[in-house]
Amino acid sequence: MARKKGRDISGWLIVDKPADMTSTSVVNKVRWAFGAKKAGHAGTLDPAATGVLAIALGEATKTVPYITDALKCYRFQVRLGAATNTDDAEGEVIETADARPSDDDIRAALGAFTGDIMQVPPQFSAVKVDGERAYKLARAGEEMELAARELWVDSLEMIARPDADTVELEMVCGKGGYVRSIARDLGQTLGCLGHVLWLRRTWSGPFEAEDGLTMAQVEELAKTPELDAKLLPLELGLEDLPELKCTPEGAVRLKNGNPGMVLASDVEYGDEAWVSYQGQPIAVGIYKSGEVHPSRVFNL
Repeated sequence: MARKKGRDISGWLIVDKPADMTSTSVVNKVRWAFGAKKAGHAGTLDPAATGVLAIALGEATKTVPYITDALKCYRFQVRLGAATNTDDAEGEVIETADARPSDDDIRAALGAFTGDIMQVPPQFSAVKVDGERAYKLARAGEEMELAARELWVDSLEMIARPDADTVELEMVCGKGGYVRSIARDLGQTLGCLGHVLWLRRTWSGPFEAEDGLTMAQVEELAKTPELDAKLLPLELGLEDLPELKCTPEGAVRLKNGNPGMVLASDVEYGDEAWVSYQGQPIAVGIYKSGEVHPSRVFNL
């Protein structure tokens, strides 16, 4: 089997994704710009969406699940009075309504969309149905009964009401949320219908869009030390986990995939933590009686 070509470079690059570009295309461009052997992203954005896209390079890809599971913040506008087949402005209008809610009506309705909620994904989504992506079936004209999914919504607030047809909202939520479904369901609850006009992810876990590079900057700095300098440390992906320091012997054992001794701490038995030695991340694992049993080992 041929080895994948590229540099063994590890860390995070934050990109402010432009509209009309897929998340996969951004990852491929960043990987090319660094000449990296391995790259991935922490949480897909729809092609029309903008904002923070966290790109993991090398060993940082092992920390992607921790960013994917972290809270994220979305700012978006909803057009009231019309439903589309894609639940956003890219689709065809399939129904209209004359009713327009007041600001107080909107604020009162938002409470039903916070906490633990059940959400049905859009027909045009990447959910798999009998092994096929839902959006492929939807493009072929098929209508599907998609199963509702759990979503934690930490907050959902009205930010502005530019006009009677438009409301701007901000949502902080957990993994797997569809903003388009929020717009669709809110419009149905208010009796006026609705779809997303535009969507921007302003932050994801520890990463913020305002700190991200544009794709123009990525291309301009490609293959240069200046781009390497923009790379953030791997351990930022582990910010929600406690850090434990290990002994020299523990570092050797952990690097070989075995339980390793760590220095005393207040981490409780059974908790997940990441381990460092001399400032370098070694592994992630479960703490048990003075040792960490590794689930992920970093080869840095």
